Amino acid sequence: MPVTILTSNRTRELHDAVKRRCLFHWMDYPERERELAIVRAQVPEAGEALANQIATFVGRLRSQPFASAFQRGPGIAESVEWAKALVSLNTLELDPEVIHDTAGILFKQREDVAALAPLVNDLLTPEETT
Repeated sequence: MPVTILTSNRTRELHDAVKRRCLFHWMDYPERERELAIVRAQVPEAGEALANQIATFVGRLRSQPFASAFQRGPGIAESVEWAKALVSLNTLELDPEVIHDTAGILFKQREDVAALAPLVNDLLTPEETT
């Protein structure tokens, strides 16, 4: 029996007849360390500090209270593409200006890019550990 794998970002509904014939498996975003390993493997020219900042920043975007500000959080592909863009811009570390200038790589909706702007400083502030 042939097997077909369908992937979806839920932008379009599947017809009920297709859904009845499918087994569903939802995948969560990876933990920070796994995402960091993926960014390092895909963009080895990103320095250690930048790769760490990317994994931390994107992970925070996907977590509360920040995630509720966006229609859709950035996926792993966006993390990798963002890392590639930052490397080509000779970015050594994240700052509000570079995040603002490259937000269209992380988010594909204008509303999400606009929602990011007032959160940037909070996202860049290190999390307090208790």
